[in-house]
Amino acid sequence: MPKKPSTQRSAADDAAADDAAADARDFRMAVQDVKPLAQAPPPAGLAKPKPHARPRKTSASATGNLDETMPLLGARDVMAADGAQSLPLRGARDVIAADGAQSLPLLGARDVIAADGAQSLPLLGALDAVTADGALSFHRGDVRAQVMRRLRRGLYPIEGELDLHGQNQAAARNQLADFIARSREGGCRCVRIIHGKGYRSGARGPVLKAAVNLWLRRHMDVMAFVSARALDGGTGAVYVLLRG
Repeated sequence: MPKKPSTQRSAADDAAADDAAADARDFRMAVQDVKPLAQAPPPAGLAKPKPHARPRKTSASATGNLDETMPLLGARDVMAADGAQSLPLRGARDVIAADGAQSLPLLGARDVIAADGAQSLPLLGALDAVTADGALSFHRGDVRAQVMRRLRRGLYPIEGELDLHGQNQAAARNQLADFIARSREGGCRCVRIIHGKGYRSGARGPVLKAAVNLWLRRHMDVMAFVSARALDGGTGAVYVLLRG
């Protein structure tokens, strides 16, 4: 005959279940009036900074294009008879348009052909006049004076920043070209570029500042730039307005 289940065991199980239900009921009653603590906002100025995006590597073909549109400054620069400075893109005698379709003679070493070959930008004074404490300023012909005033006053929101201070020319050029490309892809309109004042360059003057001044003038995605206000780096940085 099958054994009957133990009544003592069933009674013990029922008692344990009643105790668990009572404990759960007591816990709910105990916490029903408890409110969660509100999270306090972080103190001003202590917000976690956003990590800077790592610059992408520049391919060999892109580097070749940069040698034409954003040449490095140094011993290869050609001094014209009138003391102005020209840039040897493919030798000292020609300035090549970015599309490589046209070779144009130097115009007394005073002009540099823009990247699309459509505009001549004055070079005389663009490099030689660059000093550590001197302000930089440039705009294309279709940029209105009102836009330049707003840019100079720092009224456009800064949507991106690149710090080139302490970089050599080759690294700075690659990072600058990559930064401008990424900023345009991201829809940025105004960015800040820190180039430093070049106090450590000695008799050569501010080499990186002069190079950035030239590269930005020759980059066709740059509509205008001016030296920043003192609180944003002064003459060691520029506000850059990008093509929309």
